[in-house]
Amino acid sequence: MTHHRQWSEGRRVRLGSSHAALLGFSVAGALAGGALGVAAYTSHVLNGPRRPDPLGAFSFTPWEVRVPFEPVSFAAEDGVTLRGWWLPCEGSQRVVVGYTGHKGVKQDLLGIGSGLWRAGNNVLLFDFRGCGESDLAPLSLGYNELPDARAAITYARTRLPGSNVGIVGFSMGAAIAILVAAEDEQIQAVVADSPFATISDVLIHAHRRYRLPTAVTVSLTDLVTRVRYGYGFNSVRPISVVGRIAPRPLLLIHGNADRLIPIEHAHRLRAAAGAGTHLWIVDDVPHCGAYFKDRDDYVARVASFFETALSPAQASDPVRG
Repeated sequence: MTHHRQWSEGRRVRLGSSHAALLGFSVAGALAGGALGVAAYTSHVLNGPRRPDPLGAFSFTPWEVRVPFEPVSFAAEDGVTLRGWWLPCEGSQRVVVGYTGHKGVKQDLLGIGSGLWRAGNNVLLFDFRGCGESDLAPLSLGYNELPDARAAITYARTRLPGSNVGIVGFSMGAAIAILVAAEDEQIQAVVADSPFATISDVLIHAHRRYRLPTAVTVSLTDLVTRVRYGYGFNSVRPISVVGRIAPRPLLLIHGNADRLIPIEHAHRLRAAAGAGTHLWIVDDVPHCGAYFKDRDDYVARVASFFETALSPAQASDPVRG
């Protein structure tokens, strides 16, 4: 009996250990599976296709804001056709190219675009790949859109040879504006409204809001994005290149109530940028909300910035190349 009792107790102990181990593996597997699910979902949100707008054919154009325009198209270096609007300003040698936010469309920029046109600038607004009227193609959070951004600059220079070119971008478009200007010294001025410093930091902030294990989920999202979409988050890091824009003028704009891309991104970018950089913090506005808080003031500030930065005196400054 004693031997049988000892054997039974030993068996229960072993079975209990096995059950605990199995439970541990199950919990770990559930956590890992959950983290992978979060990563896959996040990666899809960042890179998945934009749903076509069933009312796209009836969208606003510059006609609604009484601005002359010409529908235009041009090709990115990988052959994707992009479509947009050219807002001509006769007698002006200044061109401002607008970059939309993530999965945005050119109509989003009609307000600032028409304001800059009225201030004496030629303006180019266009849809990134996979959005609006441009060709369907895999999009991303700034990586696949870089060829589009460069193609728009090339089109502006071809359309108006010898022009002085600036960029205004919002959110993802602001991050792209920093990246493009850092590599192209002939871009003479940048306005970046609500840019991110790095993709990873945006996701860390978002996942923390939902109390997710950020170190795991963000790393997995990066891995899923690499495997499924062909690029990693380190490929889109404005913080690493913003210093190359100096001494050309850079205006950073950010709302201190931004919950999508916190204000700390703006402070970090400002600290990493060089001479010629200005930071305009707007109180009590959410992501990309500065324009809507006071449209007149916003347009006046941005137009004045470009008028100064893209003037012939600035453009011929040997320090600026």
